[in-house]
Amino acid sequence: MTGKKEKGPFVGGLQLQQKTLKLIQQAMSSDKILLSLVEIFTALADPTRLKIIQALSLKELRVCDLAYLIGLSISVISHQLRLLRHLRLVKFRKEGRMVFYSLADGHIETLLQQGLEHVAE
Repeated sequence: MTGKKEKGPFVGGLQLQQKTLKLIQQAMSSDKILLSLVEIFTALADPTRLKIIQALSLKELRVCDLAYLIGLSISVISHQLRLLRHLRLVKFRKEGRMVFYSLADGHIETLLQQGLEHVAE
């Protein structure tokens, strides 16, 4: 045993060991996954889409319900829902001629709730 430790690059006054850097590097997500996440956060950065997400976190709703709640036209809401569907943030189901929208899964609601908690601190 030589007593020497492999050292990594000099970062913020601390030398990180190569092993630690390698573990961190392996744990980091791929660029493809991170770009998908950027798309989601970009979509949620729009106030109208965020209002839609918040309303749908409370109840399954129709386009006309969302338009009334948010105070925008059905056309605008439909356009936003199409984008949210494309990103798999919302889903829909048909009941006769009516179409109901809801959040795609619990992750979206969790993301919203954690964001709201964060800004409330």
